[in-house]
Amino acid sequence: MATWSKFEDIPVWQEARELAKDIYRLTSLEPFSKDLRFCSQIRAAVGSIMDNIAEGFEKENNKEFIQFLYVAKGSCGEVRSQLHRAKDVGFISDTDYKNHVDKTLNVSASISNFIKYLKGTDMSGLRYL
Repeated sequence: MATWSKFEDIPVWQEARELAKDIYRLTSLEPFSKDLRFCSQIRAAVGSIMDNIAEGFEKENNKEFIQFLYVAKGSCGEVRSQLHRAKDVGFISDTDYKNHVDKTLNVSASISNFIKYLKGTDMSGLRYL
C-alpha cells in the first residue's frame, strides 16, 4: 500500500467525495429540492463524511484519525437513514433509493476496513500506509 501525503489520495475519501456529488445531484431535483431543510440536512451529513476523513488525516495521529473515521461512519449512517425518509415521502424513486443506500453501505464498509487496518498497524501517525 502506498504512503499518502494528502487526504485526497485516500481511496475512502475519494469514495465519500463521489457519494457527496451523487447526493447533491439527487437533492437538486424536485420534489427533493423544494424541502430546503431536509435538503440542507442530508447535504451536511454527506459532506461530513469526507470532511471528517480529511480532518482526521490532518491530525497526523492514528488515535485521533480513528476517532474522526468513526464520526465519518456515523455520518454515513445518517445519510442512509435520510435516504429511507426521502423514499418514504416520495422524494426519490425506488431505483435511486437502492443505488444510494448501496453506495452508503459501501463507503461505511470501506471506513470500517480502514479503521481495522489503522488499529492493526504499529504506526502512530504522521502519514499513513
